[in-house]
Amino acid sequence: MKKVLVTGGAGYKGCVLVPKLLDAGYAVVVYDLMLFGSDGLPRHPHLQVIKGDIRDLAAYTAALQGVHSVIHMACISNDPSFELDETLSRTINYDCFEPLVVASRQAGVRRFIYVSSSSVYGVSDAPEVTEEHPLVPLTLYNKYKGLCEPLLFKHQSPAFTCITLRPATVCGYSPRMRFDLTINILTNHAVNKGVITVFGGTQKRPNIHVDDVTELYVKMLEYPDRLVAGETFNVGYENYTVAQLAEFVRKVVEEEFPARAPIRITTTPTNDNRSYHVSSRKIHERLGWKPQRTIEDAVRGLCRAFKDGRFGSDTMTNERYINVKVVKGLGLK
Repeated sequence: MKKVLVTGGAGYKGCVLVPKLLDAGYAVVVYDLMLFGSDGLPRHPHLQVIKGDIRDLAAYTAALQGVHSVIHMACISNDPSFELDETLSRTINYDCFEPLVVASRQAGVRRFIYVSSSSVYGVSDAPEVTEEHPLVPLTLYNKYKGLCEPLLFKHQSPAFTCITLRPATVCGYSPRMRFDLTINILTNHAVNKGVITVFGGTQKRPNIHVDDVTELYVKMLEYPDRLVAGETFNVGYENYTVAQLAEFVRKVVEEEFPARAPIRITTTPTNDNRSYHVSSRKIHERLGWKPQRTIEDAVRGLCRAFKDGRFGSDTMTNERYINVKVVKGLGLK
Protein backbone atom coordinates (compact mmCIF):
# COMPACT_ATOMS: atom_id res chain seq x y z
CA MET A 1 0.00 0.00 0.00
CA LYS A 2 1.57 3.28 -1.11
CA LYS A 3 1.50 6.15 1.35
CA VAL A 4 0.61 9.68 0.24
CA LEU A 5 1.21 12.80 2.32
CA VAL A 6 -1.21 15.66 1.65
CA THR A 7 -0.29 19.09 2.99
CA GLY A 8 -3.38 21.17 3.59
CA GLY A 9 -5.37 17.94 3.58
CA ALA A 10 -7.99 19.18 6.05
CA GLY A 11 -8.98 22.11 3.86
CA TYR A 12 -11.68 22.69 1.25
CA LYS A 13 -10.17 20.45 -1.42
CA GLY A 14 -8.44 18.15 1.05
CA CYS A 15 -11.68 16.98 2.63
CA VAL A 16 -12.87 15.87 -0.82
CA LEU A 17 -9.50 14.50 -1.92
CA VAL A 18 -8.65 12.36 1.11
CA PRO A 19 -11.67 10.01 0.84
CA LYS A 20 -10.89 9.53 -2.87
CA LEU A 21 -7.30 8.57 -2.03
CA LEU A 22 -8.47 6.11 0.62
CA ASP A 23 -11.02 4.61 -1.78
CA ALA A 24 -8.23 4.19 -4.35
CA GLY A 25 -6.26 2.07 -1.88
CA TYR A 26 -3.70 4.56 -0.61
CA ALA A 27 -2.60 5.10 2.96
CA VAL A 28 -2.88 8.83 3.63
CA VAL A 29 -1.07 11.24 5.92
CA VAL A 30 -2.76 14.63 6.29
CA TYR A 31 -0.35 17.34 7.42
CA ASP A 32 -2.26 20.53 8.20
CA LEU A 33 -2.34 23.48 10.60
CA MET A 34 -5.99 22.60 11.30
CA LEU A 35 -7.11 26.23 11.27
CA PHE A 36 -10.59 24.92 10.53
CA GLY A 37 -10.30 21.71 12.52
CA SER A 38 -10.44 18.23 11.02
CA ASP A 39 -14.15 17.42 11.26
CA GLY A 40 -14.41 17.26 7.48
CA LEU A 41 -12.08 14.26 7.31
CA PRO A 42 -13.30 10.67 7.59
CA ARG A 43 -12.19 8.22 10.24
CA HIS A 44 -10.24 5.44 8.55
CA PRO A 45 -7.62 2.91 9.63
CA HIS A 46 -5.32 4.02 6.82
CA LEU A 47 -5.59 7.75 7.58
CA GLN A 48 -3.12 9.55 9.84
CA VAL A 49 -3.89 13.16 10.70
CA ILE A 50 -1.01 15.36 11.89
CA LYS A 51 -1.44 18.91 13.13
CA GLY A 52 1.66 20.61 11.81
CA ASP A 53 3.04 23.78 10.25
CA ILE A 54 4.82 23.38 6.90
CA ARG A 55 7.36 25.90 8.18
CA ASP A 56 8.38 23.37 10.86
CA LEU A 57 10.82 21.38 8.76
CA ALA A 58 11.64 18.87 11.49
CA ALA A 59 7.98 17.99 12.06
CA TYR A 60 7.33 17.78 8.33
CA THR A 61 10.37 15.53 7.81
CA ALA A 62 9.21 13.22 10.59
CA ALA A 63 5.83 12.90 8.86
CA LEU A 64 7.51 11.70 5.65
CA GLN A 65 8.42 8.26 6.99
CA GLY A 66 7.43 5.68 4.41
CA VAL A 67 5.79 8.27 2.13
CA HIS A 68 5.86 7.52 -1.60
CA SER A 69 4.23 10.71 -2.92
CA VAL A 70 3.44 14.22 -1.72
CA ILE A 71 0.52 16.37 -2.84
CA HIS A 72 1.37 19.89 -1.67
CA MET A 73 -1.69 22.12 -1.29
CA ALA A 74 -1.03 23.93 2.01
CA CYS A 75 -0.91 27.71 1.67
CA ILE A 76 -2.52 30.95 2.69
CA SER A 77 -5.00 31.22 -0.15
CA ASN A 78 -6.68 34.27 -1.63
CA ASP A 79 -4.58 36.64 0.45
CA PRO A 80 -5.06 40.24 -0.74
CA SER A 81 -2.18 42.35 0.47
CA PHE A 82 -4.43 44.77 2.33
CA GLU A 83 -5.88 41.93 4.40
CA LEU A 84 -2.81 40.04 5.64
CA ASP A 85 0.76 40.74 6.65
CA GLU A 86 3.01 40.07 3.66
CA THR A 87 5.49 38.28 5.91
CA LEU A 88 2.93 35.60 6.75
CA SER A 89 2.10 34.98 3.10
CA ARG A 90 5.75 34.87 2.12
CA THR A 91 6.88 32.50 4.86
CA ILE A 92 4.07 29.98 4.29
CA ASN A 93 3.58 30.26 0.53
CA TYR A 94 7.21 30.71 -0.53
CA ASP A 95 10.07 30.66 1.97
CA CYS A 96 9.44 27.11 3.24
CA PHE A 97 8.63 25.64 -0.18
CA GLU A 98 12.05 24.57 -1.44
CA PRO A 99 13.08 23.15 1.96
CA LEU A 100 9.92 20.99 1.83
CA VAL A 101 10.86 19.76 -1.63
CA VAL A 102 14.43 18.95 -0.58
CA ALA A 103 13.30 17.18 2.59
CA SER A 104 10.82 15.13 0.56
CA ARG A 105 13.46 14.07 -1.95
CA GLN A 106 15.94 13.19 0.80
CA ALA A 107 13.29 11.12 2.60
CA GLY A 108 12.84 8.94 -0.48
CA VAL A 109 9.63 10.44 -1.83
CA ARG A 110 9.28 9.44 -5.49
CA ARG A 111 6.68 11.95 -6.71
CA PHE A 112 5.97 15.54 -5.65
CA ILE A 113 2.80 17.18 -6.98
CA TYR A 114 2.66 20.92 -6.45
CA VAL A 115 -0.77 22.54 -6.61
CA SER A 116 -0.14 26.03 -7.97
CA SER A 117 -2.96 28.14 -9.43
CA SER A 118 -4.20 29.45 -12.75
CA SER A 119 -4.40 32.84 -11.04
CA VAL A 120 -0.65 33.18 -11.66
CA TYR A 121 -1.61 34.46 -15.13
CA GLY A 122 -3.14 37.61 -13.63
CA VAL A 123 -4.69 39.55 -16.50
CA SER A 124 -4.48 38.45 -20.13
CA ASP A 125 -6.48 39.22 -23.25
CA ALA A 126 -4.97 36.25 -25.08
CA PRO A 127 -7.71 34.03 -26.56
CA GLU A 128 -6.06 30.92 -25.08
CA VAL A 129 -3.73 31.14 -22.09
CA THR A 130 -1.43 28.12 -22.31
CA GLU A 131 1.20 26.90 -19.87
CA GLU A 132 3.85 28.94 -21.71
CA HIS A 133 2.03 32.23 -21.13
CA PRO A 134 3.92 34.82 -19.04
CA LEU A 135 2.94 34.99 -15.38
CA VAL A 136 1.55 38.37 -14.32
CA PRO A 137 0.54 37.99 -10.67
CA LEU A 138 -1.74 40.60 -9.11
CA THR A 139 -1.70 39.48 -5.46
CA LEU A 140 0.79 37.97 -3.03
CA TYR A 141 -0.95 34.62 -3.42
CA ASN A 142 -0.48 34.64 -7.20
CA LYS A 143 3.08 35.92 -6.90
CA TYR A 144 4.36 33.30 -4.51
CA LYS A 145 2.49 30.45 -6.21
CA GLY A 146 4.32 31.31 -9.41
CA LEU A 147 7.72 31.81 -7.80
CA CYS A 148 7.62 28.31 -6.29
CA GLU A 149 7.23 26.56 -9.62
CA PRO A 150 10.84 26.84 -10.87
CA LEU A 151 12.13 25.94 -7.40
CA LEU A 152 10.38 22.60 -7.68
CA PHE A 153 11.74 21.78 -11.11
CA LYS A 154 15.32 22.40 -9.94
CA HIS A 155 14.99 19.04 -8.18
CA GLN A 156 13.41 17.00 -10.97
CA SER A 157 15.31 13.74 -11.50
CA PRO A 158 14.62 10.16 -12.60
CA ALA A 159 14.16 9.24 -8.94
CA PHE A 160 12.07 12.29 -8.00
CA THR A 161 9.21 13.14 -10.33
CA CYS A 162 8.07 16.76 -10.05
CA ILE A 163 4.73 17.99 -11.40
CA THR A 164 3.04 21.41 -11.23
CA LEU A 165 -0.72 21.80 -11.63
CA ARG A 166 -2.42 25.16 -12.21
CA PRO A 167 -6.09 24.57 -11.35
CA ALA A 168 -8.86 26.99 -12.19
CA THR A 169 -11.10 28.44 -9.49
CA VAL A 170 -12.61 25.47 -7.70
CA CYS A 171 -16.33 25.24 -6.98
CA GLY A 172 -18.83 22.88 -5.44
CA TYR A 173 -19.61 21.24 -2.13
CA SER A 174 -17.01 20.14 0.41
CA PRO A 175 -17.41 18.99 4.02
CA ARG A 176 -15.05 21.89 4.85
CA MET A 177 -16.96 24.49 2.94
CA ARG A 178 -15.70 27.78 1.54
CA PHE A 179 -17.96 30.64 0.50
CA ASP A 180 -15.15 32.89 -0.72
CA LEU A 181 -14.87 31.30 -4.18
CA THR A 182 -16.77 32.72 -7.14
CA ILE A 183 -19.46 30.10 -7.84
CA ASN A 184 -19.87 29.31 -4.15
CA ILE A 185 -20.27 33.00 -3.29
CA LEU A 186 -22.87 33.57 -6.00
CA THR A 187 -24.85 30.48 -4.98
CA ASN A 188 -24.80 31.45 -1.31
CA HIS A 189 -26.16 34.90 -2.15
CA ALA A 190 -28.84 33.50 -4.46
CA VAL A 191 -30.12 30.94 -1.96
CA ASN A 192 -30.01 33.10 1.15
CA LYS A 193 -30.67 36.63 -0.11
CA GLY A 194 -32.53 36.13 -3.35
CA VAL A 195 -29.97 38.52 -4.81
CA ILE A 196 -26.72 37.64 -6.58
CA THR A 197 -24.01 40.22 -6.04
CA VAL A 198 -21.55 40.28 -8.93
CA PHE A 199 -18.13 41.70 -8.15
CA GLY A 200 -17.04 43.34 -11.38
CA GLY A 201 -18.58 41.16 -14.06
CA THR A 202 -16.47 41.42 -17.18
CA GLN A 203 -13.53 39.39 -15.85
CA LYS A 204 -13.07 36.03 -17.52
CA ARG A 205 -12.64 33.21 -15.03
CA PRO A 206 -12.05 29.49 -15.57
CA ASN A 207 -13.75 27.17 -13.09
CA ILE A 208 -13.56 23.51 -12.19
CA HIS A 209 -15.66 21.25 -9.98
CA VAL A 210 -14.00 20.18 -6.72
CA ASP A 211 -14.73 16.53 -7.48
CA ASP A 212 -13.08 16.78 -10.90
CA VAL A 213 -9.92 18.44 -9.69
CA THR A 214 -9.46 16.08 -6.74
CA GLU A 215 -10.03 13.04 -8.94
CA LEU A 216 -7.22 14.37 -11.13
CA TYR A 217 -4.89 14.64 -8.13
CA VAL A 218 -5.47 10.93 -7.48
CA LYS A 219 -4.79 10.07 -11.13
CA MET A 220 -1.60 12.17 -11.06
CA LEU A 221 -0.12 9.63 -8.66
CA GLU A 222 -0.23 6.91 -11.29
CA TYR A 223 0.55 8.50 -14.66
CA PRO A 224 3.87 7.22 -16.06
CA ASP A 225 6.88 9.41 -15.36
CA ARG A 226 7.52 9.87 -19.07
CA LEU A 227 4.20 11.72 -19.42
CA VAL A 228 4.33 14.00 -16.40
CA ALA A 229 7.89 14.43 -15.09
CA GLY A 230 8.92 18.07 -15.09
CA GLU A 231 5.62 19.17 -16.61
CA THR A 232 3.17 21.96 -15.82
CA PHE A 233 -0.52 21.48 -16.59
CA ASN A 234 -3.41 23.92 -16.61
CA VAL A 235 -6.45 22.30 -15.03
CA GLY A 236 -9.67 24.02 -16.01
CA TYR A 237 -12.80 23.50 -17.98
CA GLU A 238 -15.27 26.31 -18.44
CA ASN A 239 -14.19 29.90 -19.15
CA TYR A 240 -16.91 32.50 -18.66
CA THR A 241 -17.20 36.07 -17.43
CA VAL A 242 -18.32 36.54 -13.85
CA ALA A 243 -21.57 38.03 -15.19
CA GLN A 244 -22.22 34.86 -17.21
CA LEU A 245 -21.51 32.74 -14.14
CA ALA A 246 -24.13 34.71 -12.24
CA GLU A 247 -26.71 33.90 -14.91
CA PHE A 248 -25.92 30.17 -14.63
CA VAL A 249 -26.32 30.37 -10.87
CA ARG A 250 -29.60 32.27 -11.09
CA LYS A 251 -31.07 29.69 -13.48
CA VAL A 252 -30.15 26.68 -11.34
CA VAL A 253 -31.13 28.19 -8.00
CA GLU A 254 -34.53 29.30 -9.34
CA GLU A 255 -35.07 25.70 -10.52
CA GLU A 256 -33.98 24.22 -7.18
CA PHE A 257 -35.73 26.83 -5.02
CA PRO A 258 -38.77 28.02 -7.00
CA ALA A 259 -39.99 30.05 -4.02
CA ARG A 260 -36.85 32.22 -4.30
CA ALA A 261 -37.68 33.33 -7.84
CA PRO A 262 -37.20 35.82 -9.29
CA ILE A 263 -33.60 36.19 -8.17
CA ARG A 264 -32.07 39.58 -8.92
CA ILE A 265 -28.51 40.22 -10.06
CA THR A 266 -26.72 43.36 -8.88
CA THR A 267 -23.23 44.51 -9.78
CA THR A 268 -20.64 46.14 -7.55
CA PRO A 269 -17.04 47.21 -8.19
CA THR A 270 -14.17 44.86 -7.35
CA ASN A 271 -10.48 45.21 -6.68
CA ASP A 272 -9.90 41.68 -8.00
CA ASN A 273 -9.33 42.25 -11.70
CA ARG A 274 -7.87 38.86 -12.59
CA SER A 275 -9.10 37.94 -16.05
CA TYR A 276 -7.84 35.18 -18.32
CA HIS A 277 -9.10 32.43 -20.64
CA VAL A 278 -7.16 29.33 -19.64
CA SER A 279 -6.51 26.55 -22.12
CA SER A 280 -6.49 23.00 -20.75
CA ARG A 281 -5.70 21.47 -24.12
CA LYS A 282 -2.29 20.17 -23.02
CA ILE A 283 -3.57 17.95 -20.22
CA HIS A 284 -6.27 16.53 -22.48
CA GLU A 285 -3.89 15.78 -25.33
CA ARG A 286 -1.07 14.48 -23.14
CA LEU A 287 -3.05 12.51 -20.55
CA GLY A 288 -6.51 12.13 -22.07
CA TRP A 289 -8.02 13.86 -19.05
CA LYS A 290 -10.94 16.24 -19.03
CA PRO A 291 -13.51 17.25 -16.40
CA GLN A 292 -16.80 15.40 -16.20
CA ARG A 293 -18.88 17.99 -14.33
CA THR A 294 -20.20 21.45 -15.15
CA ILE A 295 -20.74 24.67 -13.26
CA GLU A 296 -24.42 23.80 -13.11
CA ASP A 297 -23.51 20.51 -11.41
CA ALA A 298 -21.56 22.43 -8.77
CA VAL A 299 -24.46 24.81 -8.13
CA ARG A 300 -26.98 21.95 -7.89
CA GLY A 301 -24.73 20.15 -5.43
CA LEU A 302 -24.55 23.25 -3.27
CA CYS A 303 -28.32 23.65 -3.46
CA ARG A 304 -28.76 20.06 -2.27
CA ALA A 305 -26.40 20.74 0.63
CA PHE A 306 -28.45 23.80 1.61
CA LYS A 307 -31.66 21.75 1.41
CA ASP A 308 -30.14 18.97 3.52
CA GLY A 309 -29.06 21.39 6.21
CA ARG A 310 -25.36 20.61 5.83
CA PHE A 311 -24.51 24.25 6.49
CA GLY A 312 -25.55 26.38 9.38
CA SER A 313 -28.04 29.19 8.99
CA ASP A 314 -25.26 31.77 9.04
CA THR A 315 -23.39 31.20 5.77
CA MET A 316 -23.70 34.88 4.92
CA THR A 317 -22.08 36.05 8.16
CA ASN A 318 -19.95 33.27 9.65
CA GLU A 319 -16.29 34.03 9.00
CA ARG A 320 -15.32 30.35 9.18
CA TYR A 321 -16.37 30.08 5.53
CA ILE A 322 -13.87 32.75 4.44
CA ASN A 323 -10.21 31.77 4.60
CA VAL A 324 -8.61 35.18 4.97
CA LYS A 325 -10.95 36.22 7.78
CA VAL A 326 -10.21 33.04 9.73
CA VAL A 327 -6.46 33.56 9.40
CA LYS A 328 -6.82 37.18 10.53
CA GLY A 329 -9.03 36.21 13.43
CA LEU A 330 -6.57 33.61 14.69
CA GLY A 331 -3.68 36.06 14.51
CA LEU A 332 -1.51 33.50 12.76
CA LYS A 333 2.16 34.48 12.64
